[in-house]
Amino acid sequence: TRSQLPGFGSKSVGGGAAPQWLRPFPGEVLGIQFAVLPVGWVGDWHESPHPQWVIPLRGRWFIETGDGTRVEMGPGDIHFGQDQGTTDARGHRSGQFGDAPCFQMLVQFAQSPAASVAHPFGHEASR
Repeated sequence: TRSQLPGFGSKSVGGGAAPQWLRPFPGEVLGIQFAVLPVGWVGDWHESPHPQWVIPLRGRWFIETGDGTRVEMGPGDIHFGQDQGTTDARGHRSGQFGDAPCFQMLVQFAQSPAASVAHPFGHEASR
């Protein structure tokens, strides 16, 4: 079956490269940071410092929301955090899990480019 990729377009990145599916993500990038979460590290309740993509490169981490939902992620997963301005600055809990540190890349934005979008790739992308 063929997957739906709303907002993506097929194009070459140049030269002799075959086309690939690309989608721009709007917004002013504030900076890119790399983080290492040591084994056992937990960030108790906090908000993301900026709207940001969290991209685990190696190891595993979790994020827990105020309703108790916990999502565990590792390489191949991405998370967009935009919980600034939450009630009582509660935000979320996050931390490393497993027996190895978690290495992450954070792409931070000046403002949330997706504040009105529940899932930046649309619900069809997961089919």
